[in-house]
Parts: sequence; C-alpha cells; structure tokens
Amino acid sequence: MGSKSQGKSKESKIPNKVYEAELFRLQTELVSLQEWVKATRARIVVIFEGRDAAGKGGTIKRITEYLSPRICRVAALPAPTDREKGQWYYQRYVAHLPAPGEIVLLDRSWYNRAGVEKVMGFCTPEEHTRFLRQTPIFEQMLIDDGILLRKYWFSVSDDEQLRRFRARMNDPVRQWKLSPMDLESVYRWEDYSRAKDEMMVHTDTALCPWFVVESDVKKHARLNMISHLLSTIDYEDVPRPKVTLPKHPIETGNYHRPPRSLSKYVPDHVAALLGGDH
Repeated sequence: MGSKSQGKSKESKIPNKVYEAELFRLQTELVSLQEWVKATRARIVVIFEGRDAAGKGGTIKRITEYLSPRICRVAALPAPTDREKGQWYYQRYVAHLPAPGEIVLLDRSWYNRAGVEKVMGFCTPEEHTRFLRQTPIFEQMLIDDGILLRKYWFSVSDDEQLRRFRARMNDPVRQWKLSPMDLESVYRWEDYSRAKDEMMVHTDTALCPWFVVESDVKKHARLNMISHLLSTIDYEDVPRPKVTLPKHPIETGNYHRPPRSLSKYVPDHVAALLGGDH
C-alpha cells in the first residue's frame, strides 16, 4: 500500500506561486463541474483510499474549498456500530450515495474491508473473500444506474509516512490524526502492501479502474489528482443567469434599526489583541 521510499527530491517541488495559481485554476474548473452536475442532475462518487497520512484529507479540502456543501459533500464514516456489523456490508455506504445533482467524496469507503479489516482481523477470511468477489459486481450496479464512479489510491513511501506521523505527534492541531491504528500501519507495512496488491487484482477493472496518485509531495498529488478527475468527466460550462445589483441599498425610509443596547454582541477579541501590542 504505497512504495518504499521513492519520494521526489526537494529540488523538483513545484514553486509555491505556480502551485497556488494552478490550484485556483483547477478549483475554478471544479466550480464549473459543480454547476454542470446541478444542471444535468448527474451523480458523482469519488473514492479516496490509501495509506494513513498519504494526503487524502488535504486533497479533499482543496476540492471542496469553493464548492457548495449542498451539492458536494464528504462522507467519512466512523467504525460500524454493532447494528451495522449485522447488515449487508455495503448497506451503510449505500445510504451516502448521491441523489441527482450531487457529488459525494468518500474519505475511505467500502474498501476498508480490503485494508484495515483484513490486516487487523476485523473481518473473517470468508467475508474478505466475498468482498473481493462482490465488489466489482456492486460497482458495476452503481455505474449501470448512471453513477460516475472514480477511485483514487494515494501512494506514499514508508519514510515519508513516518516523517508525517512524527510531525503530527508535536502538532497541537493535528495530534488527533495520530491514533494507535495509524501506528499499526507502520509496523504492518508489508501486511498492508499484500492486502492492497490482492485488492487491486480483484477490483482494478476495465469498467472501474483504480488511479494511483503518487503523494510523497502533497502539492503535486493534489494538482495531479484534481486535474485527472476533471479530465475523466465530460462536463461543460453551464450558462448562468445575469445578476444586476443596485448602485445603493434600496431604502424606503420606513425602517429604523433597534438600539444596539437591545442586542448581545460578541466581545471584540481582536481589539483586545491589538491593545496588547501597545
């Protein structure tokens, strides 16, 4: 599940200004895609899988940054409840599939069974075998029903993953991302690699292939993935209604704002900060 220490050198990294400009251009295209989805009532599902700390979450954030949460939503399901464990395996994921005019980004998906559940023994060998057999059929059903399904595997080297884990340990706003389960992925690197290889053999199909995103350099991974996603969908610009605004707010003279004393205002925290500088 990822390559062994094959990261790019620092010299080959994209300059920040070029990255920011291209990211914004791609985000502008994502807005066009969103408007096309809304107008045509298309349904899109994008699966994000890969090693822990491979950069899936950061890429998802850049995709959704300027999109409407009413059209594009992220589904990141927690561990299944006891009730869900007794359901048909795909059932809780089906509940998050898009309605017409929606995009769903699956931050991990039904492929949990091929990875963490297989490696950590959270499913039986029979359940794993059944998953590998049924998943291509399940995905074909989604595609036959008109869903545009895309699958991305974020590949990170073992050295880079460990570096990112170490960075999280001392970061107060990212420590929550480092769990005992994440550390198991370091100690069981080869087990996860074998599981990933077996998964690819069964589920990398002509109808619904896996696209691998090399993610040792996060900025490269984001641009590469977003650009590729846009290239796989035959969308087009949708004419938007022209909106005209008045030069000034329209006032009739009949409205009078209530006195400030009648409202509870949030304290001016910024003023206190600025005051402390003097």
